[in-house]
Amino acid sequence: MRYLFIVQGEGRGHLTQAISLKQMLEHNGHEVVAVMVGKSKKRVLPDFFPEKMNTEIIQFQSPNFMPMPKGKKPFLLASILYNILLLPVYIESIFTIRRTIREQQADIVINFYELLCGITYGVFNPEVPMVNMAHQYYFLTSNFEYTGNKWFKFYLLNLYSRFTAFNSSKILALSFRREDTGNKDGIGIVPPLLRRELLHQKSRKGNYMLGYLLNDGYMKDLKKWSESNTSEELHFFWDRKNADATTNASHNLTMHRLNDQLFLKLMTGAKAYATTGGFESVCEAMYLNKPVLMVPTHIEQECNVMDALRSGAGVAADSFDLDKLLEYIPHHANTNYFKHWVQSAESVILFELTAINTDTVFISI
Repeated sequence: MRYLFIVQGEGRGHLTQAISLKQMLEHNGHEVVAVMVGKSKKRVLPDFFPEKMNTEIIQFQSPNFMPMPKGKKPFLLASILYNILLLPVYIESIFTIRRTIREQQADIVINFYELLCGITYGVFNPEVPMVNMAHQYYFLTSNFEYTGNKWFKFYLLNLYSRFTAFNSSKILALSFRREDTGNKDGIGIVPPLLRRELLHQKSRKGNYMLGYLLNDGYMKDLKKWSESNTSEELHFFWDRKNADATTNASHNLTMHRLNDQLFLKLMTGAKAYATTGGFESVCEAMYLNKPVLMVPTHIEQECNVMDALRSGAGVAADSFDLDKLLEYIPHHANTNYFKHWVQSAESVILFELTAINTDTVFISI
């Protein structure tokens, strides 16, 4: 079968999921004819993505969150106003998506949580069936219990998720655990989509900590901690625009521009991992049995962290308190159950994709 991918370009999670699914599909005789990626002025498409996809990549302007002035958490009001001003640009993007779906003549569109793809299906409802795939859809199921106090933001997150899935033929929620929704939510539970290269790695415990910063506003705090703990070697990745491949932020803190091979190599040998709460890299750390410190920057990551804590990934904090991570390391429990779940991904997901119902899934707003 012929597939067209449409990917939200915010962060690295959806990008690496798309790479993993492409590898999986091609291994089983299918074809990915093209990949569309939502972009913004705040993010740069990492070099590893076009190299790994090795197919036509079509970029279009897509909504994104604006960070707070200190570059840490997204600023909701500024994000809304900024994206309203760009509405004419986004309307053009919707027509680009519609035109590309027609021209590529794919059998199935896979939407990796891109809002404008969902709106395209809501407005035009193309004949090609759309399958939605992301961890965020798990929060729509009755299996997830939100225990925080940001109920309005949680409602907005789920509303956003529903907008990405207008007229969807199937919704697949990537999950930390094997669970059964009994189809009562209209959402299938599938394993995480991790890179094939990761599945063949053997974990070892090195003497350094690894990390990933979605927003580089945490850099000041991280540098301060490193200067107070000079015996701890730190390697962190970021996607700062125009950053050098390697930046020595302090004597023992090295910042790396996003590079999937280097990230995987360093993850394999790290003694622990610190991140801002994204689903994908937490899964990679769990697969390699690395203790994780999670620092959520917005409601979506807060939900990710709640779910990851339930699965034994590690600990959470409001800042990059690496002391808390160091204290947790000796108490971290083995996550081999997670490895077996991930290794079933190919059979589970291919089964779901070959059982597409062209009738749309109804999810109430």
